[in-house]
Amino acid sequence: MSTTPILFVDRDGTLIEEPEDFQIDRYEKLRFVPGVIPAMLRLRDAGWQFVMVTNQDGLGTPAYPQADFDGPHALMMQVFESQGIVFREVLIDTSFPADNAPTRKPAIGLALHLLRERGIDWTRSAMVGDRETDNGFARNLGVRAFQLRTAQFGGEWDWPSIAHALVDAPRVATVQRDTRETRVRVVVDLDERAEPWISTGLGFLDHMLEQLGKHGGFALQLECEGDLQIDEHHTVEDSALALGQALREALGDKRGIGRYGFDDAQVLTQEADATLPPVVAASFTLPMDEALACAALDFSGRPYFVFDGRFRRECVGDLPTELVPHFFRSLCEGAGLNLNLRVSGDNDHHQVEACFKAVARALRQAVRREGRELPSTKGVL
Repeated sequence: MSTTPILFVDRDGTLIEEPEDFQIDRYEKLRFVPGVIPAMLRLRDAGWQFVMVTNQDGLGTPAYPQADFDGPHALMMQVFESQGIVFREVLIDTSFPADNAPTRKPAIGLALHLLRERGIDWTRSAMVGDRETDNGFARNLGVRAFQLRTAQFGGEWDWPSIAHALVDAPRVATVQRDTRETRVRVVVDLDERAEPWISTGLGFLDHMLEQLGKHGGFALQLECEGDLQIDEHHTVEDSALALGQALREALGDKRGIGRYGFDDAQVLTQEADATLPPVVAASFTLPMDEALACAALDFSGRPYFVFDGRFRRECVGDLPTELVPHFFRSLCEGAGLNLNLRVSGDNDHHQVEACFKAVARALRQAVRREGRELPSTKGVL
């Protein structure tokens, strides 16, 4: 039997902005929270149904007449319906906090009847609110909680990111790697494209890591505090190890991924260095001015790195060129990645940057979702 996930949604501060007096009792107070309608449309199209659950302190008393509530509420519902957003149920508790009513969030008395329905997918259901009481409601109901980011109550989420988390089921990972030599924190989201944010203390390494995120097509944040007063080695190595670990964790069991990163182009000659063998198919070939880099990779679970190239300069910017292949070797160790990388050219800046961009493009292809099957006859990667 197919089941449907439910998105439980608070009202004031979540669907519509909450005024200072906490009562939306006039039409001019009605303001929608930014991004709520597009996000809910994404969720609707992905199969979610919506249940509003709201505490309205003293609704129906002289302090908060029912008529004052009904007009703005009806207009809000009309706007949602005009956009194709319909609430399966609207559950309103009118008690005061001191009443300790079983129907008042974080208690789940208003939703108990839903627990008896067999057609609800509770594993994917969630609660969106702006207060800790909404988080408590989610815990009591046994569903995932999303607390909207507000100046008054904190929170980490906005509506677009909630829709992304629920609809895309993103492959994300956060890795904290602390040693006596470095402190590295990496956050990746393989299913979101965002501007990379990098800080390692090495300007050129930052620039290269930005290429991995930008051309790899995934969100990447990486911060490293390393012992640069000694040299650059530990910062480069540990950044690569932590990034590789984050990629491995984000991929999980690797079901549905492309696994391999390559293209079908063939390059039959190496104009820049005739002593190098020709570059053939099963590699991602990327030019940068006179430089040419080719990367072929496999998320096999078996780390292996092969590098073919030569640099003439000791450093490009503040990055020693000898650490470029070491970065990719460490990345392979952290990610369980097999990478063959070849580069040629006259300008070392171009060669190094072409390497990072070629690997990024191969990563984009390898981590792309193509279904749910495991791309291995072994049954494990």
